[in-house]
Formats: sequence, C-alpha cells, structure tokens
Amino acid sequence: MLKQALRMTRRDWRAGELRFLLVAMIVAVASLSSVGFFVDRMRAGLTRDAHRLLGADLVINADQPVHHAWREEAQKRGLMLADTVTFPSMALAGEGDGTRSQLASVKAVSPGYPLRGALRIANEPEAPDAETRDIPAPDTVWVDAGVLQALDVGMGDPIRLGDKTFRIAKVIAIEPDRGAGFINFAPRVMLPLEDLAATNLIQFGSRVSYRLQVAGDPERVSAFRRWVQDRIESDYVKGVRVESLESGRPEMRATLDRAEQFLSLVGLLSAMLAAVAVAMAARRFMLRHLDACAMLRCLGLTQNQVTAMYLVEFLAVGLVGSLLGAAVGFAAHFVLLEWLARLVTHTLPPASFIPAVQGVATGLVLLVGFAIPPILQLRNVPHNRVIRREQDAPQPMTLATYALGLSAFTGLLLWQSGDPKLGLLTAAGFFGGFAAFALVAFLGLKSLRFLRPAINHPSWRFAVTALQRRTGATVVQAVSLSLGLMALLLLTVIRGDLVTAWRESTPPDAPNRFIINIQREQKADIEKRIAASSKGRAMLYPMIRGRLVEVNGRAVTVE
Repeated sequence: MLKQALRMTRRDWRAGELRFLLVAMIVAVASLSSVGFFVDRMRAGLTRDAHRLLGADLVINADQPVHHAWREEAQKRGLMLADTVTFPSMALAGEGDGTRSQLASVKAVSPGYPLRGALRIANEPEAPDAETRDIPAPDTVWVDAGVLQALDVGMGDPIRLGDKTFRIAKVIAIEPDRGAGFINFAPRVMLPLEDLAATNLIQFGSRVSYRLQVAGDPERVSAFRRWVQDRIESDYVKGVRVESLESGRPEMRATLDRAEQFLSLVGLLSAMLAAVAVAMAARRFMLRHLDACAMLRCLGLTQNQVTAMYLVEFLAVGLVGSLLGAAVGFAAHFVLLEWLARLVTHTLPPASFIPAVQGVATGLVLLVGFAIPPILQLRNVPHNRVIRREQDAPQPMTLATYALGLSAFTGLLLWQSGDPKLGLLTAAGFFGGFAAFALVAFLGLKSLRFLRPAINHPSWRFAVTALQRRTGATVVQAVSLSLGLMALLLLTVIRGDLVTAWRESTPPDAPNRFIINIQREQKADIEKRIAASSKGRAMLYPMIRGRLVEVNGRAVTVE
C-alpha cells in the first residue's frame, strides 16, 4: 500500500498535479518561519544584552551586606555568585603640598565578576582594549582614563584610597554593568574585594551599595528570585531591591513588542492567503482524481485503502513543502534583519531550531485543516463513475469538515500571534472579510444574469455564461483575490502606523548628551560653548537628590 502511494505521488508530481499545493505550503511556512527566526534572534539578543547590563542573571541590590543565609540558599541551588561593593570616595595622588584629589566611584569586586558579559581593559588610555575575565590583582587598581588626567598620574603610579596605597595597573574601557546611577557618573576606580577592608573607607553612615550577582540555570534563578522576594516580604526587609531582566530597558522592550506584533501580523496574513491556496489546490486535486479513484474502487480497493493512499501522498508533499518552507524562511529572515537594520545595531546570537519546528508544525496544521477535508471526499466516489462520469460527484463538505478547517485556522492564528486578542481580532477580520467578499461576488454573479441579454459580443457572452456555470469556483477565486489585495493594503497602513509610533517614542530633538556637575563659575562659559557649536539653546537645570515622603498629605508607603 505504501509503495503504491509513493508511486502515485511520483506520477502526480511529474504530471504537475502537486506543484500548486507544494508552492502554497512553502509560502505559508516560509512567511511564518522567517518571522519566527527573526523574533527568536531578536529575543535572544535582547536577553543577552540585558544580562550583560546586569552583569548576571539576577542581582540583589542592598544598602547593607546581603544576608549570609541568602548566599547559602543560592549555593545550595547550584548558582554562581559574585559580589560588588560601590561607594563614592576621594582618590589621592602625590605627597605634601603636591597632593591631588579626585572624587571617584570606588568599586570592589570579587573573583568571577562579572558573571555575564566581560570587562574590556587597556594598557594605556589610547591603546587598543581587550576583553578580560580577570579582576584587579591584590594591591592594584583599574581606573577610568579620567582618573589619570584628573590626578596627573600614569600607568604604574601609586594612588591612595583611604589608608591603603595601590598601583594603577589597567585602564577600564568598557564596564557593562556600570549603570547610570548618580554615584557612577564619577570616574571609576576598581579594586579587589579582599583589599577593601584595608582601606578603612567604609564607616558608620557611609553610603554604600552592596550587589550580589547571581547566575545559573534559568529555572533555578527564577526559583531563587521568588524565594528571595518571599523573604523580603515575610521578614519586612528594607533597603533591598531584586533586579532582573523584567526591570531593564522597558522602552526597548516596547519597541520590540510592536515590531514583533507587526511581523507576526505579516506572517498571519500570509498564512491566510496560503490557507486559501492550499484549500483551492486540494479541491482542484480532488476533482482531477475522481476517475482514478473510481478505477481503484473497481479494482477492489476499499474506501479506507483509497483514503489512506491519498493521505500518504498529501502528507509526503506537505512534509517536503514544510521543510523547504522552513529553509526558505531561514534565508528570508536575513532580509528582515536588513530591513530593520536601524533597530538591530549589534550582532545577534544564532537562531535556534524552534522556529523551524514551529514552521513545519504550521504546515502540517494547514494541511490537516484545509487539504485533508477535500481529500476525504474521494472515499465517496462511486464505482459506476468509470462508465458514467457525469453523475455522483462527491457531496459537499459536511459541517464537521468546515469546523475542522476553521478550528485549525483559528488555533494557528492564536498560536502564531502569541497574543489572544491579536489572534482573535485577526481571525474575526478574516472571516468577516471572507463573508463580505463572498456575498459581493455572489450577488455580482447573479446580477450578470440581467446583463447577459444586453451583451452582443459572443466572446463576452460566453465568458459570462462560464462564470455563472461555475458559481462556486468563481466566488472562491474572487474572494481569494480580494483577501490578497486587502492584506497588502492592510500591511501598508499598519507599517506606516508602526514607523510613526517608533518615531514618536523618541522625538528627533530628544537630548542624547548630558553634562553634569557644572559649577557656578563654569555656567556662563559652558552656555557660550554650546551656543557656538549647536543650533539650539541648552537649558541648564539644578540637580538634587530627594525622597518622596507624601502625596497630597498622604504618606508614601510600600503598598
């Protein structure tokens, strides 16, 4: 039976019967998998960059040393740990009257820092930098280039931090987890955590930020995060904040969410057209194989055997089309990357295999929902069609087969969109458009009956008669063309709205450079310099640190 089914597949392929179906499957899977590959790489890149900005998968930020019990719990769960201690202090160079000072952001780090990402350091301020997984050696510090200039020192020179003298070993080029806190605007001085106690800089009342970095298996990290948050709430721990991916770069996430929704809609609309094409290809295949099916019945094959052979044939074509569509989608996602080059400013991680699996599954869903039902009608072809081809055509599809197709298509929309609201709205729009276009096409064909007597040209009259004779096929073709044009117009409108939303999220005149710590005597000179080098006028504002204690007379609480 299997050999016969494969033999029929080869014969129908050579006859060109399956090419339309294969192309429809390739287009459907490629349109969805290309979006899937793109979104998968974008999501992986965002996760990677967010981890680098944190320096870990999870960070516990506190104004006091992190509880030892929390460290033990993390170690029990097999997680990696690293510590940082950050505070402002004066860095000194020189002796006696020649002593020079600079306010610095001091950061003491433990071995393994950072757990995600890497520091980039250089041997000289203008020398090429390189990535490193090390931390400063004992009795040495790594500094920003601004420290060298402010203290008038060079590489290898000593500087003092509190009661201890250190030697400058490296220049920090990139510190991925530095952040934009007020303290971090001062130039960085980084030292090993084991040397911090010898400086005696941390005293009662010192403003210190303790950060415990955590990294490991995502599920274990998530479980530990929930455990820590439960401890914070149950023990009423103050001055502790848990930082994770959910708390970083909300504006970037909003932009990517819009892009993902738009691209998902593109794929969904393509899937709509491909679904119609698959259904039409299957219907055409069924009509062209009525005689062959009747002959097989006359040769002694049962209804189930005939159905099984054609199902094997369609499943083989569907699987090949889905695999080819996934390959085409992988190639097409590079076009999306080029189209959205402004959004993708860094090298993205390689794509995973998940979009390919989803693409193949999508192709099989389309096949089951739209191609299999017409093929199942072949089981009802009678034997006597061999001698009387004009009678006993397969009965129209039952309500159950229509429900199967609609259910498969709606499930596909919900699955691919990832958003129930978007999926349901798209499905409702598709079904509404299908019904409206079908009604208009049907009424248009009926109205031609009144116009046919007035048509004198034989060719036009013959064309009108042919359209009316094949009302069902004509309506389906008109609806398919109408849905295609609707999809193209809809994408044009949505693309304009998406680009507008991106532009409005960041106005053209949004500031992207900031100058802080301007002294009173420097204000006039800076305003003059800015006015001479730019078209606009810079506004200077005082900066103060404050705490919100009440709103409209009501005290601010944690709730």
